[in-house]
Amino acid sequence: MSKGYAANYRLFLIATLIGCGLTGVGVRLVFLHVINRGEHLDRIERVRRQIIVENARRGDILDTNGAVLATSRSLIVLGVDPQVLRPEDEAKWPQLAALLDKPLAEVRAVLLTKTRPAITVPTAVAAAREAPAGGLVFNLAPEAAPAADEPVDDTVTDEEPDEQGRRPIRWAKLSEAVEESVYDQVLKLGIKGVYGTRVYRRAYPNNGLAAHLVGYVNKAGEPASGVEAYADFYLRGQNGWRESERDGRRLELAQFRTREVRPVDGYSVRLSIDTVIQHKVEEELETIVRTFSPAKATIIVSDARTGFILGLGNYPSFDLNAYNTAPLDVQRNVAITDQLDPGSTFKIVAAAGALNDGLVTPSTRFDCSIPSIEYRGKPRRFMPDDHHYDHPLSVSEIISHSSNVGAAQLGMKLGERRLYEYARAFGFGDKLGFPFGGEISGQLNPPEKWSGLEITRIPAGYSISATPLQIHYAMATIASGGLLLRPQIIRQVRDASNEVVYRFDTASQRRVISERTARDMARMLQGVVRKGEGTAPEAAIPFYEVAGKTGTAQKLINGQYSKKNHIGSFVGFFPASRPELVITVIVDDARVPREKGGAGYGRVVAAPSFKRLAEQLILYLDIKPVDYAMGGRLVAWEGGRR
Repeated sequence: MSKGYAANYRLFLIATLIGCGLTGVGVRLVFLHVINRGEHLDRIERVRRQIIVENARRGDILDTNGAVLATSRSLIVLGVDPQVLRPEDEAKWPQLAALLDKPLAEVRAVLLTKTRPAITVPTAVAAAREAPAGGLVFNLAPEAAPAADEPVDDTVTDEEPDEQGRRPIRWAKLSEAVEESVYDQVLKLGIKGVYGTRVYRRAYPNNGLAAHLVGYVNKAGEPASGVEAYADFYLRGQNGWRESERDGRRLELAQFRTREVRPVDGYSVRLSIDTVIQHKVEEELETIVRTFSPAKATIIVSDARTGFILGLGNYPSFDLNAYNTAPLDVQRNVAITDQLDPGSTFKIVAAAGALNDGLVTPSTRFDCSIPSIEYRGKPRRFMPDDHHYDHPLSVSEIISHSSNVGAAQLGMKLGERRLYEYARAFGFGDKLGFPFGGEISGQLNPPEKWSGLEITRIPAGYSISATPLQIHYAMATIASGGLLLRPQIIRQVRDASNEVVYRFDTASQRRVISERTARDMARMLQGVVRKGEGTAPEAAIPFYEVAGKTGTAQKLINGQYSKKNHIGSFVGFFPASRPELVITVIVDDARVPREKGGAGYGRVVAAPSFKRLAEQLILYLDIKPVDYAMGGRLVAWEGGRR
């Protein structure tokens, strides 16, 4: 038997190799744990650490009765990780395409595209914005898909590009708006790598109803207009988030959660708008459009006692669910952004001012047959009236007949400075404080800038520009008993438990005229709708006291007043002795048939709409007439009391 042994050189070689290997491992460990420790820790931190955002639900916008005007729908953003798709699932792709209502070729292109060119940091940031926002993630294949609530922003990865300079795609969008019910069916297909993120998208159940008031949230999640923008602080809520880690399969390691903040849903905002009233307003606008094909039209309804707006509509309008198809000028709330000559609706300012200062009484008479008058040592020519009067007119008749000559003489009684002060007090030439952006102040020059003609033009509603809202609230000042009320549209803000956290109350800006003057004006304005006496018997409602004023202003076309283009309006309130509603109808550039006069006078294009709308609201709100039939006699109620 021979004795076994190993040559010395072999032992030396083996020992050397083992020593070199251990030295290499040691050097590598030194580089990993000492020299390059910071770099590797940063990379591991980027890969493993994650901030998961949980979206808060945006609050609802409700009408005064709780009907939903804007809400947040829960939808699924569906995506895929092409790296983990299984060949055996390819047979299910046609079913997936059918559920998503997309061509199979389009879906296949997304599923089969596994890499994209390496991108620079700025491009990566832009690409990351295309990934779905953080939120609740549902896993079809838990061993491969992200964990619940994990953000799926994997458009950009830390993986090195291949030889062609391409990086693997770890998330690609299949659809950005999948209904929950459809997503349940997608789950049942069991396609590994396909998963969804729950997001909240704004929806408007009534489409275009009150579009200019409600406003909308754009695709970027930013409120763009209306209540959505104004009350965003209350509506948007606060997103939650948590800090955690994930493993190599991208599953969350829940034991490494370090911080967690739950989302707080937004508050709901309840408006003064009544959906029924708003619907009737917009129906009447449709009737105006069908009948007269105007360039624009506005209807405003407010509570005479509080100033809260119950309905406001403009033509043209748009669908809130398709806001991106509407031109920007259509999205503009012309009731507060556009100005026009108020015409004869402004005559209430000169009349109320002269009465309030004790310069005239309702029975004071003026010669309205003269073409001019001497004022401050100079002859001043009047704007002509449509009719010639063979007797002096009382102040009441100046209002009911809408005399330009009479209004100018009332303005002269006041004088330039006092007329200007009353116009400002009624809200002209200044913003009323409408809560949404875009309100303009109109145009009312101070007396220092008036020419010699302004004193004869401004009392009749010319040489001054106003918004439809200003015209409305000037009349509402008389209806409220002489107070200029602040236009408001939000009544309450409520939290998730339906508790009121903020309440908006009636706000008076200032007293403009005395209660007695307001009552006198209300009585005189009733003459406007009396048959054979006023300019708008078309606005009269049987058994109801209607007080109002017509307005017809010629439009400026190429620097000159046109005899064919008019802005017709009627603004009024009822019942006159205890006002409840104020309604304004303004129709811009109506096309009136020749048999109806061929011109867009307020009594033709606006007064009938006032009456139709008022009659519907009387029934809906159960507004009682001031005179009640008792024992076969009509008993008058003064100020709503016997």
